[in-house]
Amino acid sequence: MASILVAEDEADLAAIVADYITAAGHQAQVLTDGREAWARVQQQMPDLIVLDLMLPGMDGLSLCKAVRERSDVPIIMVTARVEEIDRLHGLDVGADDYLCKPFSPRELVARIKAVLRRRLPVTAAPEPEPAWIVSDETRSVTIRSQSLQLTPTEYALFAAMARRPGAIWSRAQLLDLIRGDALDVTDRAIDSHVKNLRRKIAVHWPEADVVQSVYGLGYRVELPAPPAALPAPSSP
Repeated sequence: MASILVAEDEADLAAIVADYITAAGHQAQVLTDGREAWARVQQQMPDLIVLDLMLPGMDGLSLCKAVRERSDVPIIMVTARVEEIDRLHGLDVGADDYLCKPFSPRELVARIKAVLRRRLPVTAAPEPEPAWIVSDETRSVTIRSQSLQLTPTEYALFAAMARRPGAIWSRAQLLDLIRGDALDVTDRAIDSHVKNLRRKIAVHWPEADVVQSVYGLGYRVELPAPPAALPAPSSP
């Protein structure tokens, strides 16, 4: 949302322009006198000025010059003068764009948007944080900065299944993964490791169903995206 000052002495036109600016999502303030407009910008500089050339009190060219001495705020000048010399004069004193009356309020709003895109800074959206991090280098699993304290065997099981989310692993396949890493390599050992994985995940994300049982076949891992803010971990 930008704050836009409309310096225009035609009341009806100013009201219509302000309505269109507001509908476009910006704030509009209308002033009909050049001196009042100059006092306003001295008090608080807007994000953009729509400036009529023929203002009472202080004309638009003089006001544009005065504003340019203290700010590079975007200025779109509007006027009933159509001669080329007048258009060039307006640009020479620092106007960013020039629109001749009569004009479409929609065109003015389009020009306002174009000028603001060029002049106002754009804040890039932050890169989304990975929902899950499985690191072979540190042999660790992290959920949004919350590290799971896994044994080497638990890590081997989870990392393998997490790299193929949704794939079903039989107990025999999981046993092959941990042979050599654990002394107890029975089907019951797999069930025990899965139980421990679920418990450790639940410490940080109790409502998640990550390590799932598939009746008669084995296990699979699904990695849903955690909520934006995880609840504080409960005590194990």
